[in-house]
Amino acid sequence: MSVELEAKLQRVSFATLGHFLEDGFVSHLVRSQLTGVKVVGRARTLRLVNADAFAVNHALVSLLPGEVLVIDMQGDHHHACVGTVTACAATAKGARAIVVDGVVTDIVELRAAGLPIFARGTSLLTTKLRSDPASAQNVEIQCGGVTVVPGAWVLGDDNGLLITSTEALEAVIDIALASDAAEPALLERMQDGEAIETVLRMV
Repeated sequence: MSVELEAKLQRVSFATLGHFLEDGFVSHLVRSQLTGVKVVGRARTLRLVNADAFAVNHALVSLLPGEVLVIDMQGDHHHACVGTVTACAATAKGARAIVVDGVVTDIVELRAAGLPIFARGTSLLTTKLRSDPASAQNVEIQCGGVTVVPGAWVLGDDNGLLITSTEALEAVIDIALASDAAEPALLERMQDGEAIETVLRMV
């Protein structure tokens, strides 16, 4: 079912899912640092403690094709843990994107590289070449107010991020696709001059 679900997720408007789901939507402060992106992947989580650069390297080595690296900076919004080298390594491993509940650096190079990156912003202050035993990957983390478990679906575009379960998506994906399919006719009716109150749902 995951292959079929992923194919449907590639087609659906993520904002349409927002009509049918309430949970899993990451804070708007964690936003795409590129434009024109659409991401569908499964989460590989990383809890990063004490600006530990080595933990990021270990996570990059472990990445599988199709995964999205989701990094919980534990409230550290000062040290950038993703830059040019990180994005290049993630791309080489087949990652779909990187999500950081924190900041990134090398933004010009990241945009040129093209790997979707979601973050709170940018910084010149970066992680340090050290290791902290409290850092850990593939554990439950927090990202922009959402609890993220390893393997969760990560859906992201220029509008924001949704991180949720297979069960939640399977419950709404078909109705969301039907809604998307109906929208062009709805727009055409309004553009053709039909009274708005007869086109829009009022109750």
